[in-house]
Amino acid sequence: MNRRQKKILKSRIRAPAIKNSGYSDGGASWQKESLRSWNPKRLSSKSDIDANLATLRNRAADQAINTPLGSAAIVTSTMHAVGAGLKLFPRIPYKFLGLTGEEARTWERNTVREFQLWAGSTECDLRRRNNFYDLQNIAYATYLTDGDSFALFRRKSPTYNFPYTLRIQLLESNRISNPLGPLAAYSDANSFGIEQLNPENGNHIINGVEVNTDGQMVAYWVSNKVPGDLVNIDGYTQWQRIEAFGPNTGMPNILQICHDVRAEQYRGVPYLAPVLENLKQIGRYCNAELTAAIIRSFLSVFFTNTQASNSIENILPDAYGATADDDGGPVVDPTGYKLGPGQLNSLPKGVDVKTVDSSNAQSAYDSYMTHLEKSVAASLNIPYEVLLKCFNSSYSASRGALLQAQDEFKTRRRWFAADFCQPIYEQWLLEAVVTGRVKCPGYFKDPVIRKAWSSADWFGPTMSILDPVKDVTGSALRVTYGLTTREREAAELTGSDLEENLEQLAYEQNLIKQLGLNVGNPEVLAGTLLKTQGGDQEKNEDTET
Repeated sequence: MNRRQKKILKSRIRAPAIKNSGYSDGGASWQKESLRSWNPKRLSSKSDIDANLATLRNRAADQAINTPLGSAAIVTSTMHAVGAGLKLFPRIPYKFLGLTGEEARTWERNTVREFQLWAGSTECDLRRRNNFYDLQNIAYATYLTDGDSFALFRRKSPTYNFPYTLRIQLLESNRISNPLGPLAAYSDANSFGIEQLNPENGNHIINGVEVNTDGQMVAYWVSNKVPGDLVNIDGYTQWQRIEAFGPNTGMPNILQICHDVRAEQYRGVPYLAPVLENLKQIGRYCNAELTAAIIRSFLSVFFTNTQASNSIENILPDAYGATADDDGGPVVDPTGYKLGPGQLNSLPKGVDVKTVDSSNAQSAYDSYMTHLEKSVAASLNIPYEVLLKCFNSSYSASRGALLQAQDEFKTRRRWFAADFCQPIYEQWLLEAVVTGRVKCPGYFKDPVIRKAWSSADWFGPTMSILDPVKDVTGSALRVTYGLTTREREAAELTGSDLEENLEQLAYEQNLIKQLGLNVGNPEVLAGTLLKTQGGDQEKNEDTET
């Protein structure tokens, strides 16, 4: 061995062996016993989502209607995100449109009044069952349960009391599916029935959504009934191809209310999908505990012999005049003994009664259920207190939970408004401008101008107020320092319109003066109240709600 070889050997001996690199000794390790058998595989959204969508949708629907916790999750999110429906607040950039502030305000008020003519009537629903605000509630709840919901734009002849042709038709999510059967001669479908080709144009159809070579949605395939529904009498299931956008206007023909979580996703994932297993196990655990509690509540009675000279078999027949059966055993009539409040029973001499302990105390049940419910709430991004409607903590903790929940619901509200409310409003405004019922100069000249006329905010239900004084004080400070406006605070805090509030207050103040009453100025009274209670705010910070 020459000198160079010896040097290389020494360096190799002294150099430490590489044990890990990056995550190779952590989450990516194949050497640790705890991770060796853990081998998940992330594939495409079609494999991960679309191939499992039917199962997820069916199980989510079952949990949403048949379990308390699953139902609470859907109802809570729907109530706080949409509630009785999101209200329209037009917000046009009046300077850009060449209007004064007063002219813009007048236009916005008139537009809201005109929109209410359409939205407040059940005529806006193709089935004439719900108004626009009820449709919002249904569409949002369906989006949570099924992963997405669909609304189809339809047209019907106007009437004397309803001058608009626009109608909204809500669709069951599973009606948007791949065309199958002899009436749809499509081939080259994969073995899972998730994706197939449209031979007429070479587009792919993924769970009812047709996309072109660029991945753009170009059409939806809608069946005349839910595939496989045996109750429906419409005969064979048939599909109709509906283009996603109008070829001339570029406006949508059908709306898909959905929130994507994958880059190449076309169908939504049910809201309860991450917690389906937990919800099912919680239901089984509750049923098992309930059954056990019922069994333990039963009162079992045993007769025992306390006399050595006589057996129980001899005492009971003699005492009650019973005779022996054919086998020689005693004949005891159970109806001779009654159990109930204040019931007294006389037993024969030498007979005693023993009962089985019926205590159903389970010290571990509450704590374990609380842990499971908290894990479900965390996965759904809803604070445990809000999901369970259980506010047993301090004011600070309860308010923190409400604020966190408010952020979640506001986010979902913005998603829903962008997917459902705003597109419908733009479709309605287009017809209102065409028919001349709403004036929008330059509406058809420039897309930027058309977008400006269509600008609007959508406000929904407000969260519960734990301490009105503190919340109103915070609202007033935000307005004072220019962080928000009175109009927005009125809409978000109480769901009301500032201008209507001020007009009503002016009317009430004038009425008070006319009647000669000394009620006082509401602002003065409010200021006095704040000064009176302001010193106790810090003191009561940690009191129980």
